Amino acid sequence: MKNQEQGRQSFAKHLTQSEVKDHIIFFSYTDVAPFFEFQEGYLFFVDVTDSLGKAWTFIGTFYTNPEIGKYVSIKWPQFSSEKRLKANDEVIFTERPLRKGEAPLKKFKLVIKRKIRLFGQDIWGELKV
Repeated sequence: MKNQEQGRQSFAKHLTQSEVKDHIIFFSYTDVAPFFEFQEGYLFFVDVTDSLGKAWTFIGTFYTNPEIGKYVSIKWPQFSSEKRLKANDEVIFTERPLRKGEAPLKKFKLVIKRKIRLFGQDIWGELKV
């Protein structure tokens, strides 16, 4: 998915109840292919900065399933607990440029949006926790 506003690449999804409960998110490999080279069974790190500027590192793993194809799991137990994520929250990973002196690995800004009802309308607001 392309983030038109900033001209940067991003990938996003709405969390399921089981993803929230298990502190792990799943993406089809087609959603993350622009960012990661598929290597079945390999672990990799996903470095993100949250909306408060705090740095986090998540652990990802590549898998293949004969029924659903290639996919990626990302484990984030401390982050998901601390942020008190809920089912249907939207998580958006947007690639950010590397800063001077950083290792040449992908870095992301992570935004979490939650639907709230305000004056009879559903509004998606960014979590700042």
